[in-house]
Amino acid sequence: MSDLLAIVGLTKDFGGIRAVDDVSFTLRRGEVLGFLGPNGAGKSTTMKMITGFLAPTAGTALIDGFDIQNQPTEAKRRIGYLPEGAPAYGDMTPAGFLNFVASLRGLGGKQKRERIGFAVERAHLDRVLHQPIDTLSKGFKRRVGLAQALLHDPQVLILDEPTDGLDPNQKHEVRQLINELKGDKAIVISTHILEEVESICTRASIIAGGRMVADGTPEELAVRDPWHNAIVLNLPLEMMLDASNRLLQLAGVLAVETSGQDLVVRPVPGVTLLPDVSKLIREQGWPVKTIRQKRGRLDNVFRTITQASAVKAA
Repeated sequence: MSDLLAIVGLTKDFGGIRAVDDVSFTLRRGEVLGFLGPNGAGKSTTMKMITGFLAPTAGTALIDGFDIQNQPTEAKRRIGYLPEGAPAYGDMTPAGFLNFVASLRGLGGKQKRERIGFAVERAHLDRVLHQPIDTLSKGFKRRVGLAQALLHDPQVLILDEPTDGLDPNQKHEVRQLINELKGDKAIVISTHILEEVESICTRASIIAGGRMVADGTPEELAVRDPWHNAIVLNLPLEMMLDASNRLLQLAGVLAVETSGQDLVVRPVPGVTLLPDVSKLIREQGWPVKTIRQKRGRLDNVFRTITQASAVKAA
């Protein structure tokens, strides 16, 4: 399966400041990449270089094999881009704006009508279609931007905060739409909503200080959480000190911490403690009320990686 999107060594300097530093990744048909990073990490700058809105200092992007710098027309035909802020002509209506964009994309006649109808339906713009864009809510403005990105049925979608300003129901609709579209496209989503990454992304990449610091499936990244596979058990308070000492003697236990009436048993990375902890509970006859194994969380991984990157840079 060939790559629909290949990012090769993208670098961007603004004066003496390096905003993006040698970013590379590939994306195949059917993949949805969650592009994560703290504010100022270089996400939007990277997306602007991928789509040809900003010239890189070094490196390039290949869209279905077409170089965004040397073959910009062919490359941009294959890109649908929702930029940060979803800029549009405020005095136009959504209907007029989409008609204008469709013409710029070379659509006409029946094909234009069908594609506009498709975009309006998928972005749920029917009831504001003839209202000036300046009068729309932030959420509807975002949906107009999403509709224009879908108009020409692009092979690669670049979406910068696609659910920004949407209410929970609208966010759910956009996530459903992305899931429906991803079968024959490669999609990059910049987002701060980690729940979004877990629900719709097949991969996640984290950028910090302009550099890629992590890449993998959401499940692979979740394993990097220091609390992944930790065991939480509820015991009477008078038994917690003795239980803590005994648990610390188990192989593969990194630490045992107290949280209210819970003991939290942290494993050495890569170790599963549940069988050994369960065996010790049976041997000691502890009256454990509840026991559960924690799963790694992306927000913990995100904080750990980006804070470590910030300390290293400092």
